[in-house]
Amino acid sequence: MKTRLCYISRNYRAMDKAGNKAKTDNEETLKQMGAVNLGLRRTEYNNKVVTFFLDLFGVVKSCFMMRRGDRILLQYPVKKYFSFICRVAHLHGAKTVALIHDLGSMRRKKLTVEHEISRLMHADAVIASNETMKGWLSEHGFTKPLGALGLFDYRSKSYRTTEPPAHPRPVLVYAGALNTRKNTFLLKVGAVISSYDLHIFGNREGLPGLEDSAHVRVYNFMPAEEFIDHVDGDFGLVWDGDSLDTCSGNFGEYLRWNSPHKVSFCLRAGLPVIVWKQAAVAPIIESMGIGLCIDTLSELDELLPQITLEQMQTMRRNVKAVSDKLRDGQFLKQAMQAID
Repeated sequence: MKTRLCYISRNYRAMDKAGNKAKTDNEETLKQMGAVNLGLRRTEYNNKVVTFFLDLFGVVKSCFMMRRGDRILLQYPVKKYFSFICRVAHLHGAKTVALIHDLGSMRRKKLTVEHEISRLMHADAVIASNETMKGWLSEHGFTKPLGALGLFDYRSKSYRTTEPPAHPRPVLVYAGALNTRKNTFLLKVGAVISSYDLHIFGNREGLPGLEDSAHVRVYNFMPAEEFIDHVDGDFGLVWDGDSLDTCSGNFGEYLRWNSPHKVSFCLRAGLPVIVWKQAAVAPIIESMGIGLCIDTLSELDELLPQITLEQMQTMRRNVKAVSDKLRDGQFLKQAMQAID
């Protein structure tokens, strides 16, 4: 019997959230790979009650659609149903592969590590977000086949075809939801900037006290497609927490293990990225030559003016190549092939 690649679509609330964007992008890649949706068609209703029943009915339908030999990709976490789907798949003679977006034991601390590993062991294989997370899972007792994604793909209609204009001073771009839990460092960073400019795109009301200053400009939220098409900058900054010296707090510490969707977003916009040196994606950024890895934000004031035009051109060429891969879902395709 022919092996089918399968997935189970669902209702996605709040499509402006990075996690949902990553999951729907992966569904598009799976369809491109010829995968079969065992659940209901994808929907985007915001109502919680509607979401509950649509997801439930989708899981129930998938149980009747599974066949022996199927290979089912589950985008983890699957709320409420992950272990159940894996058990039913095994009863049908099918196998499951879990692609990790978030680990509850790391980010929200809602699970113990032991509980999370036990849950993941219901799958036949796991694709971690990156090599660092892969190593962590292995060290903490996951014993089944393990792969690593690297970066989350980012599909978009927009496509940056021109290089941003040259600037007399380097321009860093920070884009995303602004709130006191995640990016309080933005209230302090202006004090350590003299040789470059920082442009912030987001809802300034989410971070009280955030104001324009000599080298910091705050702009309104820009829709993703428009950002990719038109953002004017030299680097995209990926940093979380309240400190200039390290990425701190739950969001900042989680950078040690996850692959932020914001990295892929910046790369799709043609921006080399600046990340924390201890972030899990730092080895990827360095090996691909698509940005800079730093210990503290304070070092940027001296570092950025030293970047030569030739170095910038090389980084932008590398970013263009990686952006093309992200646009076509290549990171997921390669991870699926490697886990066979």
